[in-house]
Amino acid sequence: MDMSGISVRTEFPRQVREIENTWIPMPDGVKLAARIWLPEDAEMDSVPAILEYLPYRKRDGTVERDHLTHPYFAGHGYAGVRVDMRGTGDSEGVCLGEYLQQEQDDALAVIAWLANQPWCSGSVGMIGISWGGFNGLQVAALQPPALKAIITLCSTDDRYADDIHFMGGAVLTDKLAWGATAFAIANTPPDPAIVGEDRWRKMWVERLNANGLWMMDWFRHQRRDAFYEHGSICEDWSSLKTPVYAIGGWADGYTNPIFRMMEKLPGLKKALIGPWAHKYPHFATPGPRIGFLQECLRWWDQHLKGINTCIMDEPMIRAWVQEPIEPSAYHTTRPGRWVAETGWQGSAKLTLSFYPSGDALADEPGSEPILISSPENAGWTAPSWCQYGADPDGPLDQNGETGFMTTFESAPFKEDTDLLGFPIFCAEIECNQAQANIAAVLSLITPDGTATMVSFGVLNLTHRQSHLDPEPMTVGVAEAVSVQLNACGQRIPKGCRLRLALSSAYWPVIWPAQKKATLTLLPGTARLDLPIRQKSENDAELAPFPEPESAGPLRKETLSEGSYVRTRTIDYVTGSEIFERYSDTGSERHLHTDLTVRYTARETFEIHPDDPNSAMGRCSWTKSYSRGDWSALVEAEVSVKALADVWRIESLLKTSDAKGIVSERQWSEDIARDLV
Repeated sequence: MDMSGISVRTEFPRQVREIENTWIPMPDGVKLAARIWLPEDAEMDSVPAILEYLPYRKRDGTVERDHLTHPYFAGHGYAGVRVDMRGTGDSEGVCLGEYLQQEQDDALAVIAWLANQPWCSGSVGMIGISWGGFNGLQVAALQPPALKAIITLCSTDDRYADDIHFMGGAVLTDKLAWGATAFAIANTPPDPAIVGEDRWRKMWVERLNANGLWMMDWFRHQRRDAFYEHGSICEDWSSLKTPVYAIGGWADGYTNPIFRMMEKLPGLKKALIGPWAHKYPHFATPGPRIGFLQECLRWWDQHLKGINTCIMDEPMIRAWVQEPIEPSAYHTTRPGRWVAETGWQGSAKLTLSFYPSGDALADEPGSEPILISSPENAGWTAPSWCQYGADPDGPLDQNGETGFMTTFESAPFKEDTDLLGFPIFCAEIECNQAQANIAAVLSLITPDGTATMVSFGVLNLTHRQSHLDPEPMTVGVAEAVSVQLNACGQRIPKGCRLRLALSSAYWPVIWPAQKKATLTLLPGTARLDLPIRQKSENDAELAPFPEPESAGPLRKETLSEGSYVRTRTIDYVTGSEIFERYSDTGSERHLHTDLTVRYTARETFEIHPDDPNSAMGRCSWTKSYSRGDWSALVEAEVSVKALADVWRIESLLKTSDAKGIVSERQWSEDIARDLV
């Protein structure tokens, strides 16, 4: 982890002690493993508890960020509590999927247990990013009495509309990439040093035998049915009355829900949107990093201790409006400035409309039809759907899409203009197939001609009216369609232009349509609406964030260096293209546990530009653990082929320890494609 610019604190208002592991009993007798940092005198002067509840292995998976965060909270008068979910890390039982009722029921039991500890004041908060941000919202909606506030980062209110499964009803390739990741994590062993030398292997075998390939369920459910309604707080906004601080970044995949939550949540709420990728803001890139832990303390002091920190007197939304920058797959920082909004009503108060016409974004509607029929590899300059910031996974120069996508450019802007919110593209579209996708990409063009992505959006046209009841397009009949692009905050300087690029494919972000399609946009119907932000007096009143701080980092020894590779390869014999990402954490030994860990991951996506049914993806993971003469290895591989009528899914799981093979399992299934 890059610690540059982070001040490490070793002195705190209260001395901190650590409980390396304790067991939290569930009503059915299963025990969950917890690591707790708290003030030494907490049993005499009780403190609120801050819970982070995850499947990502407190022993090694999140240990670096845990060391930065939870001791910091403890030093300021809280108990930082990191709990492994049932069947993950060192906890007993089996985890059978994402966001299940069992997960939520266990969380309620954990919160009740925490509130009743002699060192706890009875007040509990939840903090989490990604999965932990999801379940924070989900548990808050159940209204446990001890839960007084949450901080949710990079999370969603809608598991169908904004998660790794779908975007605009189109199937994300992240469904496979995350499916393979979750598959590997779910089948890792507990640590013998925690659960016992005589128990760890038995617990591991229980997980291996009881667990399945969760991704199969994700592909079986292709509509927004009860499977995705569960855990989506947007199903009943009124249920979530707990104060919510929603945080994300423009490079993350989960920024759109923040705006919906600020509009819909009925209780106390606040939002912070920076330039960051999928990381906590005190160590995230691209920067600037901020004093996020200090901001958390203001929130916790207000809602868990009843101290008026004035945090609720500030504007509801604070967002980073980005300045232009050279396109690059990796940025350490994004220039810009903080702005503030007192509320949100679903869209910007002002919009600026452009009309695709010829090759221009014009001020008036065009008079000619627009035809779109892209090669299946259109979109190769796209970022990862969810960027993580540590690797070069951002968008490339969008000029690379010349010849792949149909583009339209505006005249140079006559004055500086800020965008904040959701760009919308709409048109009446006729399609020659029953099912097809459309992608819309918005880029900023500087006077020297470089093209940096601002936002993108996709829509499966069969989902134009409903994600629950999609309908085939009627060939030869035009219908009104609206594509919402991802929320953005961007300054368009005077003299710069905007480019809209349209395509019928967006690989390797989404899987291709079932058949190659041609889209016809009827004359005069295509329009791009941009969310224009008005200047606000609130901006000048914003106090700067303090510089980032943390507790001491994890002490570790690097045994071998890591690496990251992102490539695009063209086979000039077959015409196919291969996109590959490979990451290796390197081997490192954690000094406080003497545990040596190493993870590698490879994602390979292949397609032929002329054949949507050539699309295939293969993702593999290795996770290795060792200490002394003990070792454990997980090797997982999952592949998906997008055939004309079915998703062909195959998987292999192999696990071993120092004595040899522990388990080998295979999965293979064809799942019918349902208008996706």
